[in-house]
Amino acid sequence: MKKRVDVSIPLGPMHPILKEPCRIKCETRGERVVSVELELGYMKKGIERIMKGRPWQEVMFLAERVCGICSVIHNMVFIEAMEKISSIEVPKRAAYLRVIVNELDRIQSHLIANFSYCYTIEHETIAMYLLNTRETVMDLLEMITGARVTCSYMIPGGVRFDIVPEDHAVIHAGIDSLEKEITRYAGMFESGPLIKLRSVGVGILTPDDALLAHAVGPTARASSIAYDARSDHPTYRDLEFNLVTRSGCDNHSRIMLRFDEIFQSIALIRKALATLPEGLIRGGGVCTAGSVVYSGEAPRGELTYQITSDEYGRIIDIAIQTPSIMNEEACVHFMMTDVTSIADVSSSFISCDPCIACTER
Repeated sequence: MKKRVDVSIPLGPMHPILKEPCRIKCETRGERVVSVELELGYMKKGIERIMKGRPWQEVMFLAERVCGICSVIHNMVFIEAMEKISSIEVPKRAAYLRVIVNELDRIQSHLIANFSYCYTIEHETIAMYLLNTRETVMDLLEMITGARVTCSYMIPGGVRFDIVPEDHAVIHAGIDSLEKEITRYAGMFESGPLIKLRSVGVGILTPDDALLAHAVGPTARASSIAYDARSDHPTYRDLEFNLVTRSGCDNHSRIMLRFDEIFQSIALIRKALATLPEGLIRGGGVCTAGSVVYSGEAPRGELTYQITSDEYGRIIDIAIQTPSIMNEEACVHFMMTDVTSIADVSSSFISCDPCIACTER
C-alpha cells in the first residue's frame, strides 16, 4: 500500500545549510518526513577521465582537486599508491612529517564539519568559534607546506619541505591553543540544552544499518563500528594509534566523535614531533608500471585509489572511491527517513559531513 503523502518539499540545490549544491527531496505526512531522495548531478567534474593518460606529476595536482577540504589525504593516498606500484621506500622522517600534515588537515576538516552542523541547528555562536579556531590550523598547514588548501606536500619517496627546530615551537603553541579552545567548545556542545534538544536521538543510524549501508569514517564509528584505515598504516602503528568510537548512533554522537578525533590528532602530532627521526626527507625513486588498490583514512572515512600506470609513470587507468557516497546512502536510507520534521532532515544530512565534490568528482 502506498504511503499517504501530504506535501513534497525540496531542499536545495542552493540552500544556506549546503556547502555544495545537491537536492534533498522530502515526502512528508503532516510534519513527519516519510521518505527522502538525494538528487546529485550539479557539479560533475569528470576528474578521473581527465587524469587518464597524464604523467603522475600532473595527476598528483589533479588528485588534490577532487576535494578542497580534504586535499591532503588525496595527495597522500595517490602518492603512496604510486610508491606501492614502484617499490619506492620513504625515509622515516618523511613518513612522520606526512602524519603531522595529514592530521592537521583532519583537524581543519572536522572543525568545518562541526561548524556546518552548529550553523544548521542555528547555534551560530559555537559555529563561528569553530570557524575562527580552524584558522590556527590553516596557518600551521601554510607554514609547513607553503599553501593553505592544495598543499602538494607529498611526492614519491618523501615530502617537499622539512620542518626546522623553530617550527616545532610554533606547532606546539598552535596545537596547545587549539586543544584549550576545543576543550571548551566540546564541553559547550556536550552540555548545551539547545544542542541536545536538536541532536540527541535524532538521525539514528544503528550498527546493523551502518554495516548494511557500508558507512565509513566518523559516521560509522559513532555507531560503534570499530574500523579506521589508519590502524593498518605502518607509521600510525609506530605512533601507537588507537581508534575511537561512540555508541549513541545519533547526530550528537557524530559531532562529539569528531571532537574526540581532534584530540586524538593533537596527540598524534605531539608524539610525531617528539619522536621525529633524523635523516632525509626524500629517498628518491622512479614511478614505474604496475597496478594497485590502495586505501587511506580521509577525514570522512576510507578513501581508495585503484591505479594502473605504464613504465613512464603515466596513469593508464584510475578509479577513486570516496567515503561520502556510502555515508550519504546511509543518511538517505536510514538517518533521514521517518524523522519528525524537515529541520531534522537538514541537520541529519549535515551530521554525516557530506562532500558533494568528492561524490561527483
